[in-house]
Amino acid sequence: MPPIHSALRPSLLFRTPLARTFTTTPQNHLAKISIVGRLAGEPELLPTSSGQDMIKYALGTKYGPRDNQQTSWWKVTAFPREGTSVKDRLLACGKGSLLYVEGSCKMDSFTDKEGNQRSALNIVQGQLEVLDRRESNGEGSSGNDGSPNIQDHQQS
Repeated sequence: MPPIHSALRPSLLFRTPLARTFTTTPQNHLAKISIVGRLAGEPELLPTSSGQDMIKYALGTKYGPRDNQQTSWWKVTAFPREGTSVKDRLLACGKGSLLYVEGSCKMDSFTDKEGNQRSALNIVQGQLEVLDRRESNGEGSSGNDGSPNIQDHQQS
């Protein structure tokens, strides 16, 4: 019988793979979304009952062929941490600013004015990047080559 190479010892050849177990708990579920869209209006700064700042705003995304594009509207809520510049940068953005938002999704149910039961998908912002800032006068900021300014990357 030929010798067995030391790297191929029988104990290594027939070893059973490690068993992996996964448990299903609420911490294991994931509802995450990433959106690149245009700011629909001026962000609104509101205080929460605990005194923390909350910023609400909406993003619009377009889809479909150029001659028949449709827009989806996304409601976003941000809870900026103390000491970060996210609040100032977001509130400085004007309507039409191009933003990248990443966060968790939350489905809310409500009753509209006519008494119909409705539901809406809301996003709780986790990360924000300002890709193209438009000031309140409608002008955008970009680099010297005309590309969007993406130096405003900040996690909230």
